[in-house]
Amino acid sequence: MAIDESDNGTARFGAAARILHWTMAVLIIAMIGIGAAMVGYLGHYGTLLTWHKTLGVAILALAVVRIAYRLRRRPPPQIETMARPERLVAAGSELLLYALFLLQPILGWALVSASGIPIHILGGFRIPAIAPTDPELYAALRTAHGLLAYALLLTLTAHICAVLFHATVLRDDLLRRMTFPLRR
Repeated sequence: MAIDESDNGTARFGAAARILHWTMAVLIIAMIGIGAAMVGYLGHYGTLLTWHKTLGVAILALAVVRIAYRLRRRPPPQIETMARPERLVAAGSELLLYALFLLQPILGWALVSASGIPIHILGGFRIPAIAPTDPELYAALRTAHGLLAYALLLTLTAHICAVLFHATVLRDDLLRRMTFPLRR
């Protein structure tokens, strides 16, 4: 099993799970920032779009790897300070995050496909289209992609707030489960 113990006996997620978690966290926060810049800033739009598509492909690939890893390896048990309703909310929000990690980049891929513009990512690699060229489909997918971006932002914000609440108010070991020890 891919679970290790922290200094105080708290069961941690395995190192691979922690690396995937924090890598995706950085990429998704960067993606949200780039997406916001694309909406509110017209300069360097092409460069921003290339980075946005590239990060989207990376996030999709990591999400697939992360879900496969999670299906093969059980997470450590929940901490004792979490009551059953809180555990259910945590599990539900985790499922929602995984769904958004998959759906958001797939919708982005489909909307670029529907635009009819060839899909190139950083380094000049071309990604095949997954939807037919269709202006109406493009408009619908663009709206859905935007709505899912807000859903992802809200879900991530709730996740971060819950972790901060556990770390600063409850002062339990929830955050330690997903961090790397600073010393041996």
